[in-house]
Amino acid sequence: HTFFEMLGNFSFGDYFKKEAIQYAWELATKEYGLDETRIFVSVFREDDEAFAIWRDVVGVPEERIKRMDEADNFWAAGPTGPCGPCSELYWDFHPERGAEGADLEDDSRFIEFYNLVFMEMNRDANGKTAPLKNKNIDTGMGLERMAQILQGKPNNYETDLIRPIIDKAASMANISYDDADEATKLKLKVIGDHTRAVAYLISDGVLPSNVGRGYIVRRLLRRVVRAGRLLGVKTPEGSEAFTPSIAEVAVGLSGGCDAEVAKRSRKIYDEFEREELRFAKTLGRGEEILADMIKAAKAKDPKAPKLSGDDAFTLYDTYGFPLDITTDVATEEGVAVDVEGFEVALEVARNLSRDARVTVDVTAGDLLATIADELATPTKFTGYGSLVEQSVTVRAIVNDGVRVESAVQGETVEVVLDATPFYAEGGGQVGDEGEIQLANGSVLSVTDCRKAAGGRLFAHSCVVTGDAAVSVGDAVTAAVNAESRRRAKANHTATHLLQSALKLVIGEDVSQAGSLVNTERLRFDFNAPAGPTAEQLVEIESLVNGWIGDATDLVAEEMPIADAKERGATAMFGEKYGNVVRVVDVPGVSMELCGGTHVGNTSEIGGFKIVSEAGIAAGVRRIEAVSGPGVVELLNQREGVVKELAGSLRVPPEEIAGRVSSLMDDLRAAQKEAEALRGELAAAKSVALASDAVVTPNGSRVLVARLDGVDPAALKSAAESLLEKLAGDAGDAGAAVVLGSGSADGKVGLVAIFDDGVQKAGGLKAGAVLGAAAKACGGGGGGKPGFAQAGGRDATALDG
Repeated sequence: HTFFEMLGNFSFGDYFKKEAIQYAWELATKEYGLDETRIFVSVFREDDEAFAIWRDVVGVPEERIKRMDEADNFWAAGPTGPCGPCSELYWDFHPERGAEGADLEDDSRFIEFYNLVFMEMNRDANGKTAPLKNKNIDTGMGLERMAQILQGKPNNYETDLIRPIIDKAASMANISYDDADEATKLKLKVIGDHTRAVAYLISDGVLPSNVGRGYIVRRLLRRVVRAGRLLGVKTPEGSEAFTPSIAEVAVGLSGGCDAEVAKRSRKIYDEFEREELRFAKTLGRGEEILADMIKAAKAKDPKAPKLSGDDAFTLYDTYGFPLDITTDVATEEGVAVDVEGFEVALEVARNLSRDARVTVDVTAGDLLATIADELATPTKFTGYGSLVEQSVTVRAIVNDGVRVESAVQGETVEVVLDATPFYAEGGGQVGDEGEIQLANGSVLSVTDCRKAAGGRLFAHSCVVTGDAAVSVGDAVTAAVNAESRRRAKANHTATHLLQSALKLVIGEDVSQAGSLVNTERLRFDFNAPAGPTAEQLVEIESLVNGWIGDATDLVAEEMPIADAKERGATAMFGEKYGNVVRVVDVPGVSMELCGGTHVGNTSEIGGFKIVSEAGIAAGVRRIEAVSGPGVVELLNQREGVVKELAGSLRVPPEEIAGRVSSLMDDLRAAQKEAEALRGELAAAKSVALASDAVVTPNGSRVLVARLDGVDPAALKSAAESLLEKLAGDAGDAGAAVVLGSGSADGKVGLVAIFDDGVQKAGGLKAGAVLGAAAKACGGGGGGKPGFAQAGGRDATALDG
């Protein structure tokens, strides 16, 4: 599955292995009523404790308890960090085969439905393990697998979680799932599973794009479209796409799981339709390119034409053209496809992707986590109400990953205090800057502050100045830079107002996709299929500045997360929240879950100005803006530019636009005149080339020549002039002209013109001929049978 629902339970230092095993058995056999004689159990090969609990406490016969290796029964967070053995429960679909010699990896007989992870160790960077102080339990049960078992279905797809989606797609293709062959069933399963996954992802604000999680959505949705096309799924009357109708079933099934999906159904259907239509265009382009590749393959080897693996991979990787469609189309044309070559190219791409991954060493944070365990009490944050905290104590110092007792002048260290007014980076807002002042006169310049050890500690990044050292136990004064904090909190509150304005102007389905708040400006990323118009941006600015002018007091309070959601507070997708959250409310305007710092009254923001708006990925837009002093700085900067322009153009500021427009008109006229002169010059140069034309046996005139230093427009003009002259000499036999031009920087221009006589006599097409030439020159292009134009990057290839 690409999307599945996981059930589970956790214990952090409370109950452990024995209790977790007993709870799992009780849930499976008592609550769900599973026949205990059909449940097999696996344990890690060295976990004698778990084996004994299953056998002696629960009562599972030894023959139904299987020891397995690390690959199946040992879980780890990564190369380093918490880890431990697992125990898994399997359902036996064929109990008549008996327990003797049973293989739990036999998918035709067994399905794992419950996994119990016993996190009891920690692995360091050297691969050594040590017992965890607090042993933890993490379990997982797949809802779809449990549904398959309880409903007696042969696979997850035929349960009531997915089968209705499959049946909808089948009915739209006028086929029956039950009567279909395996290949058809597979395509229907793809539609059922992927449609369900994409509906939930779009509901959560993940839209199709070419980057990150958005790319996953795009690939899943395109597989749905591909499978539907192959099955012949019909588009409903009055619609342009078929996927929204199938998505309606997935949305209808979501009610018992996530009510938000139905609330956002319109957005889901629109995105399904938009992506399907976009992919249809991609398929169209792919089909055209594939047609050219097939022709080239036939020309290269008429007896046994074969499409190369690289070409098939280019279609797949660049144009999203599936290999099976490439193979089907090529086979119909009598052309084979080098599937092995395709797989090689695909594996190369996968290896590049693997090489780009970064292995995270969680031991880097282990030291601060150990310190947090030792100190027991977390850092107290006092920065909402004060920027200065006196008589706080230095509790720990870390220098280059090593815990030290003191630090001296010039050293860069991380300092942990028992209390701090410094805001630690989070929620898009950067950490505070400022100073930690010692009684001995030394000062620690704080450049950043971050949370560590799961938020229990605030680590201040500092540079020690002054002659005296700072030591653990010192009493210090922590002081945040007031101006930096003022600007950061103004930008943060402005970000909340901006999101509310976007929802009012563009639509309620606008959702945050990321943000950055620092002392200079704010950046807000949001999901939207199209960018706001210039008029909408003006309206958004006006709304935000209006709310600033309303001088509304903000209300910030902590409450249970359930209460916050009930009151309508906006949460950021992808953020993790605890049971108690902080809600920042601008009454009547905005209410968000937010731990950042904010102004006390909207008037403190001072002003708001959008600097830029642009798309950063398909379906994701970005607005950058400034507030408060940043607005004045921006206006001063722009005023300086206006004054400089006015001086250069020798006009008053209010006449700059008119003067620039006039200069642009003059420039366009001059460029047009120069282009005409270059065309005349090229035509004059080309006259001498006419005598180089080759006469074919049927009387056609063909000229292939090089005319350097000529731009594309002039090259076209020269080719047209030559064709007119040659065609007059050739009569009905026709004429063809192919010209190439190289520039000093190595760029290539190509043009080909074939008249009707040449096309009929030899079956030649300008686009096909020029396409091959452009590829040899490191470029591309094409056109119609009678005219084609292309470019390249390697002028030396023109001589080949």
